[in-house]
Amino acid sequence: MIKLKINHTEISVESGTTILQAARTLGIEIPTLCHNDEVEHFNSCMICLVKNSLNGKLYPSCSVPVMEGMEIVTNDAEIHEARQTGLELLLSDHVGDCEAPCTVACPAHMDIPTMNRLLAAGKFDQALKVVKQNIALPSVLGYICPAPCEGVCRRKPINGAVSICLLKRFSGDEGYFEEKPAPLTGQKVAIVGSGPAGLSAAYYLQLKGIQCTVFEQSGKIGGIIRDEIESGKLPEETLDKEILDIRQVGVEFRLNTTIGKTEFENLQTEFNAVILASGNISEEQKSWGIATNAKGFEAEEQTYQTAQPHVFVAGSALKPSKLVIRLLAQGKEAATSVWQLLNGQKVVGQPMNFNSKFGKLIIPEYAQYQKESVEGNRIEPANGFLKGLTAEEVKAEAARCLHCDCRKKDDCKLRDYSEEYNAEQKRFSYESRKPVRKQFHETIVYEPEKCIKCGICVRLTARHQEKYGFTYIGRGFDVEIGVPFNEDFNEGLKLIAEKVADECPTGALGRK
Repeated sequence: MIKLKINHTEISVESGTTILQAARTLGIEIPTLCHNDEVEHFNSCMICLVKNSLNGKLYPSCSVPVMEGMEIVTNDAEIHEARQTGLELLLSDHVGDCEAPCTVACPAHMDIPTMNRLLAAGKFDQALKVVKQNIALPSVLGYICPAPCEGVCRRKPINGAVSICLLKRFSGDEGYFEEKPAPLTGQKVAIVGSGPAGLSAAYYLQLKGIQCTVFEQSGKIGGIIRDEIESGKLPEETLDKEILDIRQVGVEFRLNTTIGKTEFENLQTEFNAVILASGNISEEQKSWGIATNAKGFEAEEQTYQTAQPHVFVAGSALKPSKLVIRLLAQGKEAATSVWQLLNGQKVVGQPMNFNSKFGKLIIPEYAQYQKESVEGNRIEPANGFLKGLTAEEVKAEAARCLHCDCRKKDDCKLRDYSEEYNAEQKRFSYESRKPVRKQFHETIVYEPEKCIKCGICVRLTARHQEKYGFTYIGRGFDVEIGVPFNEDFNEGLKLIAEKVADECPTGALGRK
């Protein structure tokens, strides 16, 4: 048996055990990309580096066996920097988006590609469920949103952007699912203002079991949506329906209720937190004891929290705006911060994951992306804008989506580690990038420009005795992984295509 220390803990393991395996027996997780338990070691990514504190040397833990007397450290500043550099080198050659450009451009960061795929399949209820994860008023926005998402749609220069707003409206109008708020926790939040920011904050907090009461000085709910949207552009019954949906999850409204300084002080006593979403602030509100600037109340940019920890600000009370989608997004983000506070967590606001992106498509790449789509120009509603798209038009229009998001955005180790180690994608980037390619198998998709050359797929196809499988093609910086002898992709992977896709640590290989 070999004796050593890992993070100051003594351990004895059999000779031949790797440092990675020894660490795992202690419950210590070390990041890996090129390691796979089913196949032999192949050290390439260098993300699993650890240090022997006796000599200061760094070792790849997945392939180096333990030695008598080692004193291994699995994380410190030097190791963190080495892993970060390794990730940044991998990212420099990584051409792929984690999130689609439309999702990034949407202030609410709605998962637009998933909505599109569900609508194209006629799964309208499921599509609405996806939309309402980020947007409390989908039907309303379908009429009035200026659609920044469509402005960056990669289909736009080909034959017109996907009609995202009309699709979102259809999901709100025709989709249905029973919303089940979490059981009430006993905590209460007061929200001043029933405009888009206030409605959004109330909706998302109520779903989490926080009882919300919205105070509105007028006799109508809706704020600028009700008061300032051009007549005839938004049917009033559409707004009323979606407000009713918010009422039905349990949000309480107190109309014709003016909140002054005294009332605001009382709210802070009666409620666990207060969100100020009252629109542009008045001179009277400047006396409430919350710091202000030339635009509105002052609050931390990421969390919307003021200097008074239990008071938050969202919407035009923070900075005047008439962009309803942005106001709705701020309400949801403020709700996230309030929920963190009330649950004793550090208030950090809405988490934003690492996002690889490569910019606009070049013309030769259009065909690669259209492989996952259908032909045809943007579909305009035959019955006019106010009537919107029919169900058949929705299916056809949604099918035009190019699937720009990554198939494995929620299951990509490269993305997860890049987030954890705060990696910068462009630190070692080239002046020009490789053109994107997509190869289609009966059940999986291969995108070579996302591949990190870890070789897991090569070793797996050899182990499972695929006739052709995957291999390394080319040499040096030009090496890539593919099916040998220019064989067809389907011929290359006949036995374990889906397994290979599942084991890929990035989005290079993914199930259709």
